[in-house]
Amino acid sequence: MPKHLKKIPKFKNEAQERRFWETHDSTDYVDWSKAERVRLPNVKPSTQTISLRLPTHMLERIKIEANKRDIPYQSLIKVWLKEKVL
Repeated sequence: MPKHLKKIPKFKNEAQERRFWETHDSTDYVDWSKAERVRLPNVKPSTQTISLRLPTHMLERIKIEANKRDIPYQSLIKVWLKEKVL
């Protein structure tokens, strides 16, 4: 026998909806067995700006390497970090 699903209430704002879902089980409101996988190809990962102090000579070497690859030095730093971290 299929489970009777509760009706999802209307929310005034995102904060109210967040509070609701933090305290309620979604399986009472959604039949997850009928869910379909979706792809969101245009969603970009969030980023955060940081300040990083580097010795001048190191930054100059990074800029030279970036120039050889014809990419911005910040992009080269991100590539190198990604290679080491992931």
